[in-house]
Amino acid sequence: MSMGTKTATAYLAERRAFRSALIVLILLTSILSLISYLSPLDVRYWNYKAIKRIEGMKVKEPFSFAVFGDNKNSSRVFRGLLKEVASDREILFAMDLGDLVFDGEKEKFRYFLDQIKSFPKPLLTAIGNHELREGGRALYYQLFGPYYYSFTVGESCFIILDDANETGLEPWQWDWLKEELEKSQGCKHRFVFFHVPLYDPRNPHQGNLGSRIVIALGRKVFAHSLKDKNQAERLAKLFARYNVTHIFASHIHAYYTGKWHGVPFTITGGAGAELVGNNPEHDFYHYLKVHVGREQVKVELVKLPTPPYHWIIRLLETAWVYLRSFAAIHWLNLILFILIVGLLADLYWSLRKKRGSTKGNPPGAPDDEDNQTH
Repeated sequence: MSMGTKTATAYLAERRAFRSALIVLILLTSILSLISYLSPLDVRYWNYKAIKRIEGMKVKEPFSFAVFGDNKNSSRVFRGLLKEVASDREILFAMDLGDLVFDGEKEKFRYFLDQIKSFPKPLLTAIGNHELREGGRALYYQLFGPYYYSFTVGESCFIILDDANETGLEPWQWDWLKEELEKSQGCKHRFVFFHVPLYDPRNPHQGNLGSRIVIALGRKVFAHSLKDKNQAERLAKLFARYNVTHIFASHIHAYYTGKWHGVPFTITGGAGAELVGNNPEHDFYHYLKVHVGREQVKVELVKLPTPPYHWIIRLLETAWVYLRSFAAIHWLNLILFILIVGLLADLYWSLRKKRGSTKGNPPGAPDDEDNQTH
């Protein structure tokens, strides 16, 4: 019998039931974790199916829809948001503007799909920059369908774009967008959705936490928007030329509204991701309820419960958001880690106890095991 086998046998001989159960639990949790990791995601072309559901409603003005973004695997806040939107009978469907997940890992997409699978209304998505991480772009396409698309509800045209690269649109998407805007001229309203805003509306002198951090790092302006300013300018002018009714973006974890080249815009990034600022006018959890009438459109801000506006509390809230999200997504791995640490700790103290017992015997004296009566 090898030394390793003898050590394992001697270790299991003490507190046999407890240690055997611990090892069995580790093996069982490992198998369950592997099965979960290998099991496929059974969703395909989610957005296409959602559009078909909307078309089946045969909607006419007036109607309402919800818009939100940057849930990023949020647990508590995003679930609360979905519950509130689901309970509003006026809202027919919802649009999530991206950063659905923290990164493109399959398990994070699985968690997001688990969150929305019981949502009773059609929910459409735009791709965000966090979906591109860990090779997630291909998985996003597999699950949700094309990165940019359009549909019509009543006499309103909806155009969803892909600017998740944070730079702008590729030439072929530019051509597609121009065609869609041309076709949309027959609609009363034209809504455009994408993740990264054309410009960052924040003023570095307004005094919120994000501003102070940026200034402390020696930067004079915010740049949480398209990096290619020429593209941003071209897009803004294009939307103005085709009389876009309203632009919706996210990416900035806050609420801002205004106009770009005369076109109304709203940035809505309060669906559950960390809030980096502490300005009560902008930095809070929320979603938008858009009322579409026959002649006009009204964008209603709906605030959600938000932690106090103190930077220490905001930092603690950010840590809690990520910890809770990690535990919700990787709970099996977390249990496995705890079990392995427990086993290693038990082994360590067992060996330490045995060594202490051996050192306590005088030179040449037999070990405790040899002193036992056989």
